[in-house]
Amino acid sequence: PRLLSQFFFADERVTRVVAEINGLDAELDPQQYLVLLNQLHLSQAHLLAVLERIMDECIPTQRHSRDYLVKFPEELLVDNLGNHMLFAAECLLAGTFLEMEESDGAQLRPQARNLLCSLELVRTVLREQSLSQPNSYPEPVRAVLIQFDRLFAEFELSYVSSLVAVKSPDEIYRQQEIIVLFCETVERALHLGYLTQEMIDGYEPLLMFTIPRLAIISGLLIYPEGPLSLERRPEEMSRVFSPFYNLLKKIRDLLWVLSAEELCLLERSLCTAE
Repeated sequence: PRLLSQFFFADERVTRVVAEINGLDAELDPQQYLVLLNQLHLSQAHLLAVLERIMDECIPTQRHSRDYLVKFPEELLVDNLGNHMLFAAECLLAGTFLEMEESDGAQLRPQARNLLCSLELVRTVLREQSLSQPNSYPEPVRAVLIQFDRLFAEFELSYVSSLVAVKSPDEIYRQQEIIVLFCETVERALHLGYLTQEMIDGYEPLLMFTIPRLAIISGLLIYPEGPLSLERRPEEMSRVFSPFYNLLKKIRDLLWVLSAEELCLLERSLCTAE
C-alpha cells in the first residue's frame, strides 16, 4: 500500500520494457517492437499516475498551479494528457517534431530536455528513498518533486500553446458567463415548474435540449446584459453564440411581442418538444 513501494515496482517495469526495446532489432521484428512500444506507453502512464499521487501526498500545498488548463480545448483534457506530454518531450529531444513546425520544436527542446532530466532525477531519488525509508519524504525528495512538478507544468503549457489556439482570458470569462446563465436558467425553470429536481437528479436526456432552449430565452429577455447581450458586436460574444447573432436578433424581436401568458406557454412547449 505504500506509494514509494508502488513507485519502485512501476519504475522497474518501465526500466525493463526500455531494456527490451533497446535490445530488439525493430526491422527484424516490427510486430514485437510495436507490442513493446504499447507496453512502454502503459507502464509510463502507470508510473506517472503513481508519481502524481506521491506529489499530492508529499507536496500538496506546493503543487504548481494548473489553472492554465481552462485555456485548453476540451478535447485535449483527457486522462492520458500527462503521458502524451512525456512522449512529446522525448520526441523533441530526439529531434522529431510531431504536429508542429521545426522552429517551434527547436524552441521547446531546452524545456523538453530539462523536463526529462528532472524526471530521471525524480526516479533515482524516489528509488533510493523507497529502498531506505519508504514511509517518509525528506526535504531533498520534496525539493526534487517541486522542481519536476514546475517543469512539467511549464512544458505542458508551452507545448499545447504551440499546437493549438488556447482560450484567451476574455473567452474564458465568456464561457463562465454561459455557465452562470445556464445555472440561473435551471433555477428559474425549477421555480416556475418547467423542470423537476427528479429530472435533474436522474439525468433526464430531454434536459440536453430543454435547458439550452430555455437559456436562450432567459439570455435574451430575463438577463439581457449577460452572454447573449445583442448590444455587443458578434465578435465580442462567445464563439458558442456569435455565429447565430442575426438569428438571435430575430428570436428576440419575436419574443418581445409575446404576452406573459404566451411566453409561459412557449417555454412549457420547449420543455416537451423534440
